[in-house]
Amino acid sequence: MTIDTRTRLSIADAFTSLLREELPLRFTAYDGSSSGPEDAPYHFHLRTERGLSYLMSSPDPDLALARAYVAGDLELSGAHPGDPYPALVALKEGIKFRRPSASELVTLVRSLGVSHLRAPAPPPQEAPSRTRRVLEGVRHSLGRDAEAIHHHYDVSNRFYELVLGPSMTYTCALYPHEDATLEEAQAAKYDLVARKLDLRPGQRLLDIGCGWGGMVRHAAREYGVRALGVTLSREQATWAQEEIKAQGLDDLAEVRHLDYRHVAESDFDAISSIGLTEHIGVQHYPEYFGFLHRKLAPHGRLLNHCITRAHNRATSTGKFIDRYVFPDGELTGSGTIVRAVEDAGLEVQHHENIRLHYARTLAAWGANLAEHWDECVAEVGPNTARVWGLYMAGSRLAFERNEIQLHHVLASRVDDAGATGYPLRHTF
Repeated sequence: MTIDTRTRLSIADAFTSLLREELPLRFTAYDGSSSGPEDAPYHFHLRTERGLSYLMSSPDPDLALARAYVAGDLELSGAHPGDPYPALVALKEGIKFRRPSASELVTLVRSLGVSHLRAPAPPPQEAPSRTRRVLEGVRHSLGRDAEAIHHHYDVSNRFYELVLGPSMTYTCALYPHEDATLEEAQAAKYDLVARKLDLRPGQRLLDIGCGWGGMVRHAAREYGVRALGVTLSREQATWAQEEIKAQGLDDLAEVRHLDYRHVAESDFDAISSIGLTEHIGVQHYPEYFGFLHRKLAPHGRLLNHCITRAHNRATSTGKFIDRYVFPDGELTGSGTIVRAVEDAGLEVQHHENIRLHYARTLAAWGANLAEHWDECVAEVGPNTARVWGLYMAGSRLAFERNEIQLHHVLASRVDDAGATGYPLRHTF
């Protein structure tokens, strides 16, 4: 529809005027205006003038909506805040914006108020922009990486227990069959990694970006491997060491609060990197994979597990993810990773995409957050809980629609004679 530039618009009318098609959900605002069918399954209510300012002041619509929603200025009915996935599907499929003319923009601003173009302070859960983060150090420096990890992972171990479940595993699971539980799928993921690495008793494993130590414990408990995990999160390292001791694995397993670049040991038989590469930065792949090559013994294996794009262009994770979830994160395609692994002198043996397993994993985490919503809110506050619900639902949708993928790349270190110790056929 076009805007009558002689008319003063309500908030709901202004919103509707920007759409190409009829609104598939209900929208109401604090000025008493409304649009969309009354019996729509999902209802968005703009509660405050601050919410309107969030929507009008940001040039990025996803970030604008996220700010208003996280702050509680934009309320959602019809879907649980812990798992707003169905509402996001409706938004993605049903709302198509059009570009208004210059005169229409003037009418919109005049109707809604010029003062709303002034950006309010963002919710406290939002990290500074990438430009402002320059003050925290060079991107992917030791200090800035530590701060980025702290922003996301040092929230509350109890919160993560409620959302992730008993495995305390915050990476893509592997569902061995349709009816597998999240715990079964996480155990299956760790075991697939172990089998790809051909772990055997007495070997040494380095797990970088080890989280709460799930892979370290699995390797020690199930394969008799001496496993060292490192993480930049102090909260993760503390929890992991306590769990290792509780399971009686401290003779084989250890988790350190340490940047992987400070690992002094070398000649590892295997290295697992599960969910770390997203934080490295594409321009740092050569030094990253070069470091892993140097840490491996000849014939040693590397398993790199990470989120990827469906193309090989290096891209940021988007403004919402960058500000609220993974500051400084960067994604690219699996081809770029394979090339970097090979350029580092490692021989790629196997490469696979398990993206649909991540959609299932995120659905399970969202269900956990919704089930334990009140306790999660009590632990971290409503704003942070809403960030997590929005982030997991949006990521699930992105994996389902092939906007992002999850790849395993298995490689081995070649010795001076060209041998890798790899069998003629895969054994996993």
